[in-house]
Amino acid sequence: MTSGRATMVANEEDPGAVAELLWGLRKPRSRGPRPAFDVAQVADTAVKVADAEGLEAVSMQRVAAELGLTKMALYRYVNGKAELIAVMVEAAVGTPPDLSGVTGWRAKLEEYARQLSAAWRRHPWLPSVTVGDRVMGPRETSWPESALSALADTALTERERLDAVMLVSNHIRATHAAATPGTQIWTGGSATSIMRDLLLLNADRFPLLATTQATPSATTTQEFGLRAILDGLEHAVTQHTRNSADA
Repeated sequence: MTSGRATMVANEEDPGAVAELLWGLRKPRSRGPRPAFDVAQVADTAVKVADAEGLEAVSMQRVAAELGLTKMALYRYVNGKAELIAVMVEAAVGTPPDLSGVTGWRAKLEEYARQLSAAWRRHPWLPSVTVGDRVMGPRETSWPESALSALADTALTERERLDAVMLVSNHIRATHAAATPGTQIWTGGSATSIMRDLLLLNADRFPLLATTQATPSATTTQEFGLRAILDGLEHAVTQHTRNSADA
């Protein structure tokens, strides 16, 4: 889910204008002084603010100040907060995974999931602003393209391959907070040991939860879920292959 602020930003954007900016289709301004920065520098500056203080700290005024500009001067680079968020995402997602050296579709998707999770850990605000009906830049678009390449040689249909990639990506998104220590109960935060002791002391009331604390899992929720998803995909790929052979 997006935050209220992120949703408001998404609703304010002009998709056509965002596409022009992200894909290099916008004509440069012909009037006024030559810009002292470029859009990439603006994006990198905003990303640093978001990484350090959260997305709430990012504003046109704040980013302009970080660059030594006036707020009005920043509009020479982006038309508003929505475009600022868009270029931040494009900068923060990083280089898409190269899966060409990985053998097997399952191992490729595991590597894709690992790198996606790592990118979101580096920039915890990314999951909240990468949902919904929006325009993605070429770098971000390269991520699902890379994941689809993992399934190119399987018997799944094109739509099923996309659905599989979305399933894996949405799982990483859903478990992103749970995979971060301290963000959820029993994930390694300061309250974890207290909760563990309380459950063990009240094992008669919460016998099942108390047992999980006595015998912790060797895998994370994210790892367990990904394995279950890939097991299901493996069954689907095998079934499609058999059906193709019988046809």
